[in-house]
Amino acid sequence: MGICLSSRTFAADGDTAKLILQDGRLEELPCPVSVSQVLQSYDPTCFICDSDEMEFDDAVCAVNADEELRPGCLYFALPLSCLGRPMQAQDMAALAVMASTALMRRATGHRGCLRKVLFPVEGPRLELQMPVYGCNGRSGDVGGPRGKDRRRKFMAELSAIPE
Repeated sequence: MGICLSSRTFAADGDTAKLILQDGRLEELPCPVSVSQVLQSYDPTCFICDSDEMEFDDAVCAVNADEELRPGCLYFALPLSCLGRPMQAQDMAALAVMASTALMRRATGHRGCLRKVLFPVEGPRLELQMPVYGCNGRSGDVGGPRGKDRRRKFMAELSAIPE
């Protein structure tokens, strides 16, 4: 009758830097650790970039080799071909999906609970016109002759819930 402990202990989220490798795996690195140490341990043919510094249509910059990774921050290991190239929306979306998948895999594998990673979505509202179907299945046949061509308008609004 005692307390059972796992043989593997995991640091709190804020104690480690999170690195998403090119194959989509998540590595949690104990801080302090420099970028040069990370590159020697993993893949010297890539560079490390800070997710907080990435922007659409802006050149991707590498974190300096002598700089230390910050605890609680998310980093990506990207191929050298991406260095200095503008980050397109589809590239950014692919990285976001890769990071979200890796973080969710980590959550289910180590803690037994699933935590979603939400990214803010901004953009114009979409206005959709949906036909109203009557009893005979044809569009617009609602309520007799006055209901002809009557359509419901739905306003779709995408939003994110900040955590």
